[in-house]
Amino acid sequence: MIHVEPDDPAREDVHRLLSEHLADMFATSPAESVHALDHSALSAPSITFWTARDGGALLGCGALKRIESSDGAAKRGEIKSMRTMASARGRGVATLVLSHILDEARSQNYERIFLETGTEDYFAPARRLYVRNGFTECPPFADYTLDPNSVFMELRL
Repeated sequence: MIHVEPDDPAREDVHRLLSEHLADMFATSPAESVHALDHSALSAPSITFWTARDGGALLGCGALKRIESSDGAAKRGEIKSMRTMASARGRGVATLVLSHILDEARSQNYERIFLETGTEDYFAPARRLYVRNGFTECPPFADYTLDPNSVFMELRL
């Protein structure tokens, strides 16, 4: 049975998965369009990080970053570092992790969740996952700027 629980991005198997994720991002997108975070950035206080495991075996991960607002606006967050192990793809891991993150965001009264993903074919499965879960395209958010290699999406909770 797959369980999604808070975890440490510096944990050895997670660190390897995140390193693989970053390597793929840099191999797929120009460096200036890579917004993935490494394990140390994912340890920031504004980020909650989860892994999906089956009997202790790592299957995937994802994170929720709180978007700080200086004007007291509604609580907003950004999905970061969604990644499924190659050996676990097609098993619903990404859907399970995303659902867990969204449930957690709702329980903390977030009103909007954003994300950035790539425009290349490599990212098509991710874009389909987000659309299936109610995300729609939106303008750049937070500190992002228009980028032909990025798709920005949001979900109003």
